[in-house]
Amino acid sequence: MKSFLIIGLGRFGRFMARKLVEQKNEVLAVEINEDRANESLKYVNDIQIGDSTKGSFIESLGVNNFDMCVVAIGDNFQSSLETTALLKEHGARHILARANRDVHKKFLLMAGADEVVYAEREMAERLAVKYGSDKIFDYFTLSNGYSIYEISVPDSWVGKTIIEKAVRQKHRINIIATKKDGVMNPVPSPEHVFQSDETLIVMGHSDDILPLTK
Repeated sequence: MKSFLIIGLGRFGRFMARKLVEQKNEVLAVEINEDRANESLKYVNDIQIGDSTKGSFIESLGVNNFDMCVVAIGDNFQSSLETTALLKEHGARHILARANRDVHKKFLLMAGADEVVYAEREMAERLAVKYGSDKIFDYFTLSNGYSIYEISVPDSWVGKTIIEKAVRQKHRINIIATKKDGVMNPVPSPEHVFQSDETLIVMGHSDDILPLTK
């Protein structure tokens, strides 16, 4: 379980908060608009109403205690920029900011953002899955519930071969590749021995893959 501070509950912030909560992560949301905050209570029940461009308010949140701070303000670039700078100033560990234009991305990075994305619902959910688990490194949705994930090797698989674990038969997933030290090994053989310091690129239904990341 990780902790997230999400500032801004427009579509992007709302979708990301909802997905992170579904993954049992701790989420504190900040929204300046009281009506929007009330509408979001069905997704996240820990919401503070406040102005994130005020240094005293940002300081009160203890931003350095969160694994990630997300600046999801989409309708006011000046507020997004000021919020990002304040988060950096107050010791935020990792800042993910949303941008609408290339020039916005440039200035957000200069203000202290570690990562800037252009996003709506699909990107928000992908990022929530990616950052919400220590055992998921990337994620792409295909269709009808099927996805491609990059995951760590389950502990019980280490030292065993693909054929020994009967991955396709027991877990109904396909291993597309393994990756170690940034080097990809596509279509590993059935005799491939799983190692603790590699990741797996797997394809299958999310209901079959996600239990392997618990």
